[in-house]
Amino acid sequence: MKKLEGEIPIFFMVWILVVASLSYCHTVGNVTSPGTTRLLAVLPVVFFFFYLPLNLTTIFLGGPSSFFLAWLANFKLLLFAFNKGPLATTPPTSISHFIPLACLPIKFRNDPKNHEKKERPAQRISASKSLPKGQKSTLNYVTKALIFSTSVHVYHNKQFIHPKILLFLYSIYMYTGLELILALVASLARVFLGVDFEPQFDEPYLSTSLQDFWGSRWNITVSRILHPTVYQPVREISTGALGTKWAPIPAVIASFFVSAVMHELIFYYIGRTLPTWELTCFFLLHGICLSIEIVIKKAFDGKWRLPAAVSGPLAMAFVVATGVWLFLPSIMVRCEPDVMVYREYTAFTEFMKSPRLIASISKSTVCGFDCSKKGSELEKIEMGFVVTTLIFAMVGVIASLMVRICCGRGASANLLHLTLVITAVVCCWMMWAIVYLAQMKPLIVPILTEGE
Repeated sequence: MKKLEGEIPIFFMVWILVVASLSYCHTVGNVTSPGTTRLLAVLPVVFFFFYLPLNLTTIFLGGPSSFFLAWLANFKLLLFAFNKGPLATTPPTSISHFIPLACLPIKFRNDPKNHEKKERPAQRISASKSLPKGQKSTLNYVTKALIFSTSVHVYHNKQFIHPKILLFLYSIYMYTGLELILALVASLARVFLGVDFEPQFDEPYLSTSLQDFWGSRWNITVSRILHPTVYQPVREISTGALGTKWAPIPAVIASFFVSAVMHELIFYYIGRTLPTWELTCFFLLHGICLSIEIVIKKAFDGKWRLPAAVSGPLAMAFVVATGVWLFLPSIMVRCEPDVMVYREYTAFTEFMKSPRLIASISKSTVCGFDCSKKGSELEKIEMGFVVTTLIFAMVGVIASLMVRICCGRGASANLLHLTLVITAVVCCWMMWAIVYLAQMKPLIVPILTEGE
């Protein structure tokens, strides 16, 4: 096990580039019309966001960043290119709202003054006694935190636990851990950004069917982003061939396939190992079974359904069984998340005790390079990353100053700003090309050096 220093500085550098890239996209939206022109202008940023997570190696920083950038931000930008999705608003949203809305699972609060005018006094009294939709009680989070805290004890004694039971426990820890992390980020967002995070989970163990589980309770943000990007286009295409009644079937399967590919990509970012495609089989199986469920519901036309007390446990038993069979073993072999979480937790405690940043991870890789074997190359990469970030920031500052001094505001200012930001992006990519070509390494495909 080698120690990799500098993960947090690299994390901040990555997000500086994200902010700069999204600033460019915001300007593109102001000076280009929706369609092919805007798509060609935004597409380089989409490729760039697929690349950026390769610079992060920890599960707590790299995992959420890969989800926010490679999945959420890219899908929202593709929708934005065609004037669809949450980024396409009339009038255009401000840049301070555009950036967090593009890369985070958030929604902006409604104006409370307008809301109060529409509510009656009795409604306000009853609403004050209940939590807003998507928010949960403190007791709910405390209970899940206590459950998650037992993971350390389970990790230390996993050799005494049956493998299937261990996988079941890890599924519970994965759910509670994700919800707690997102709840923490949501609290920070409410304080600093004045926005509400979309609920990522809605008590999935209370699902009454597969449709309820995947559509309303599990990974809600992903469901909302897949609906306009995959489900609706495929459904519109299928309507001509299958009719309105059965068009949702291929749309559901296509949505699950895209979700499978994105999950394979995110776990590649985390573990840096090639996919084994069990995750894809898991999602395709659920897509097919959900399609069968929809067909049965349409065949009976809502006249007969199993009671929720029966369908709910059956649905959850199917989810858990297939997860233990296909989903979790693939993750455990490829990423070893339990080992990564424990070592990063240990590194965090060491960091709190010492001013020196220590990030101990099982597979020390940055941009696909084995850091334990190629220390000098890592230094070159980090130096290139620092220089790139500085160039990007300097050009952005110069662009803003020139726009304000020379052009003021208006269409000409937007055009100049766009030109200068494009120059900054080109400088950024040229610097990365120089760094990598100097080492005779490929730009995107990482090198697996474990066998050396």
